[in-house]
Formats: sequence, structure tokens, C-alpha cells
Amino acid sequence: MTSAAKVYLVGAGPGDPDLITLKAVKALQQAEVVLVDDLVNPALLAHCPQARIVPVGKRGGCKSTPQHFINRMLVALAEQGQQVVRLKGGDPFVFGRGGEEMLALRAANIPYEIIPGMTSGLGACASMEVPVTHRGYNHGVTLITGHTQDGEPLPWQALVETNTTLVIYMGMQHLPEISRGLINAGMSADMPCMVVENGTREDQRAVTSSLQAIPYLAHTQGLKSPAIIVVGQVVTLAKNSQQEQDWQANLHTWLNVASAA
Repeated sequence: MTSAAKVYLVGAGPGDPDLITLKAVKALQQAEVVLVDDLVNPALLAHCPQARIVPVGKRGGCKSTPQHFINRMLVALAEQGQQVVRLKGGDPFVFGRGGEEMLALRAANIPYEIIPGMTSGLGACASMEVPVTHRGYNHGVTLITGHTQDGEPLPWQALVETNTTLVIYMGMQHLPEISRGLINAGMSADMPCMVVENGTREDQRAVTSSLQAIPYLAHTQGLKSPAIIVVGQVVTLAKNSQQEQDWQANLHTWLNVASAA
């Protein structure tokens, strides 16, 4: 391994190519190989025309490159003397498996550097003018995945008792379960809720409603992953949050179907 060999674990930001950091751009400009996730905006690859691009897909509900294979590839490329960028959507340490890659590099004595990025949950909220913390509404924010690795239920009661804004990643396939779980644990069925698809991108879409109705509205509007789910009173501050009211006409039908499921 040459002295120049190094791996950079880089956060690409939430989707808007202008939201990547200057430090991340510098790493891309110096890279010889870039391992890139599916959710990274392709426009960012304009910063590294000199590099070999290796797609290593990571997208919920789709066929993905196994994480252990990515770990081995990072180590092998560095051992060959390459300067490597692992380009990940959002922030590498927020549901990006950057910690697993860091440990693999550390175990192999590979030099590495972490370059943080704006995580998609916070970027999506900001794009909708929703402050995840606001002293008039809450005292914090909780970032959580919408499903667990072992399939166990999420800690609904604990999440309700935090009295924080909940920002939920990778939860679209489990949105009805999330809604029921929080309500059954004591959260108000009328708690404001928002789903943002493709946050910060030009094709961003978002809907807001109550926690009880959000699965129906997201379904009828055809929202899909990648998307962020936000639960909390701060959602009332979202731009255009009062314009998504046409769901009410069919709300009772949805609730009857959901309760019978």
C-alpha cells in the first residue's frame, strides 16, 4: 500500500447537488475510484471526471450490493494504492452504514477520513420550512429507522414519551404500522405528520395530514421511497400545510379498511 492510499467516507447530502460540502468536492476531485450509492445525485459525479465510478446500489426494497462486499472492496482498493471515495447519500453516519465501513477499514489498518454531509431527514424538513426543533413546540428531535434489522417492533412507547419531533427514515413500506404503533402507544391520532419524497430535489413531493390519515394520503398520492416521515407539532409550520385537505372526504373509508386489516 502506497503512502497516498486512503479511503474517504463522504456524505453527498440529501439530494440537491448544491448541498454537498466543499471538503467533499475536494475529495472527489482527488479520487481515483468512487464507490457511489444509488441515492446520490448523478450530477455530483461531474466533480470527479478523472475517477473510475463503481455503482454499489443501496436502496430500500430493491436489490442491493451486500455490505460485506463493499467493505472488502474498500480495503482491497486501498491496498492496491488507490485513493478511494465512498460517496453516500446524506451523511455516512446517519443510517448510512458508514460506521460498519469505518470499522472494516480500521481493522485492516487502512487510512481513512470521515467527511460528514447533511442528512436527508434534516434536509427534507428544511426544504418544507419545518424546523425539527422549535422551543415553542418541542425540546428535541429523534432520528429513527422505520424498521429494525431483526424485525422486532420499534419502541413505540418510548418514542411517544420523548415528546420530540420524530424523523423516520426508510419507513414508507411500514407507514400504516408506524401510524398504528404510535397511536396505540398513546400519541394523538391528530398529531401533524408529513411525508417528503425526494427531499431537496427538483422532483420533491410532500403531503401533510394527521398521523391517523397519513398512510391513506401518501398511498393515494403515490408517494414512494426514498422518502422521510416526520411526526410532530412542528409539521404545522410546513409551507402549504393547509392545502392538503381533500383526503378528508375519503378518510372514513380508509379508516374502516385499515381497522379491518
